[in-house]
Amino acid sequence: MSESTEFTPFFFHRVLLTVDEDDSTSTQRAFRYAVTVARDYQAHLGVCSVIESQDINIYDSLTPSKVQEKRDAVQAVVDRYAAAAKEAGIKDVTGFVGEGGDVDDTIIDQIVPDFQPDLIVCGADTEFASHRNPGTVSVQLAKKVPVSVIVVR
Repeated sequence: MSESTEFTPFFFHRVLLTVDEDDSTSTQRAFRYAVTVARDYQAHLGVCSVIESQDINIYDSLTPSKVQEKRDAVQAVVDRYAAAAKEAGIKDVTGFVGEGGDVDDTIIDQIVPDFQPDLIVCGADTEFASHRNPGTVSVQLAKKVPVSVIVVR
């Protein structure tokens, strides 16, 4: 630490919360943490989720109405969390839905450039066997993004 005795507080101004359609316990806890940070710092809160390509089988991907149903379901999850954040007193909330291959890459390539967060909050995502490697999204985000990442269990 430098010899300066002056302390400069460190604040987050743009908090991005990643939510999962599965609505796991860790996602709910991550939501509570992100709302607490956003409220305490009066930060802009972004809520995002990703339509995972492996969640849509090849036949459904050829049917526009099936793809739209999936989009609507993921958008509803984001909207529900955004509404809950507003009810908790967060004034500035924006929802994002990404589409693509890997969840972490989609967040990094589509959502982070649009929202420009200085903190990403995500759940540990360790409870569902449907995920190939539990917790990999948060690990990959922590490795790849140039901002702070907090993983909540």
